[in-house]
Amino acid sequence: MARKRINLALQGGGAHGAFTWGVLDRLLQEPELEIAGISGTSAGTLNGAAVKAALAKGGTNEDARENLDWLWGQIGGIHDTRFAPWLEVFPPSVIAAALEFSPYAVLAETMEQFVSPYDTPFGAHNPLSRIVQEFKYDKICCDSGPKFHVCATNVRTGKLRVFTGAEIGEAPILASACLPTLFRAVEIFDPATDRLESYWDGGYSANPALEPLTQDPELPGDVVIVHINPLHREAIPHTAKEISNRVNEISFNSSLIQELAHIQSIHEMLADGRLVKGSMKDVLIHMIADDGLMVTLSEATKIYPNPAVILSLKSAGEAAAQSFLDADLPSVGVRPTVDLARMIC
Repeated sequence: MARKRINLALQGGGAHGAFTWGVLDRLLQEPELEIAGISGTSAGTLNGAAVKAALAKGGTNEDARENLDWLWGQIGGIHDTRFAPWLEVFPPSVIAAALEFSPYAVLAETMEQFVSPYDTPFGAHNPLSRIVQEFKYDKICCDSGPKFHVCATNVRTGKLRVFTGAEIGEAPILASACLPTLFRAVEIFDPATDRLESYWDGGYSANPALEPLTQDPELPGDVVIVHINPLHREAIPHTAKEISNRVNEISFNSSLIQELAHIQSIHEMLADGRLVKGSMKDVLIHMIADDGLMVTLSEATKIYPNPAVILSLKSAGEAAAQSFLDADLPSVGVRPTVDLARMIC
């Protein structure tokens, strides 16, 4: 039986990207699915690179799972058994609160208000560099395997730049995950302007970009968004930390909402005859998320990788992916499973 081909749109969200690790780990075990395209931002880029590198040039889904396990072992030290068992007795929400009010986090937050990454030597070094340097770019940049797109934000223009194929390397991946309050902008040559351009985290302009997946005629119409920034929080934030966290979530969701609104408008025009059926690609949106868990976390658990939180997020991702497979897999290739009209209104 032919496998169902899907595209993956992987959101950024720092260490919360471990949720996406769990989602991908489960999807890669599903024999009915084939990953055709990937668009990633920040942590989504790292996850996507691990999958792309494994599936290119004849690699297997099991290779991709091993790559992801290695990646998150490097990011969060989850294989360090000296710490994880002690922390796993606490729910992620308790760890999130402890991290938020730890002396280190408070000091770092205060420093960000007065000290630029350009004022200290530390801002020139992204701790992800040692991991990204280990990626196999001959496979990430090759034509075989899923088509892979990396999103970053041009600092001068505020516009999205999507890197693909041979354009992808260490610098674009680090740019995709470059938080401007922590790290100096990543400089990359842009042939369109014929000069070096500076780039920040792709989440400011696309989290992630859907257009490279929806406009490519060689890719399927189904896009599965792995969503890690809550769209809705019932409680109104009151404290400074709560307000900052909610502003972060809203800003990192805004570009995605705009793209989904565009897709919905096309659906409506096709339905009422303003567009001829077949003149536009029929994009079917699906989503894997766990907002119930994500609203208990915060910016602190995004920035400071904690082994216990990462393992909890991975487990939640696996469960969310299983729910998607149980409920929505039959709809892949047939109909969308996200009510875009309700989501964007």
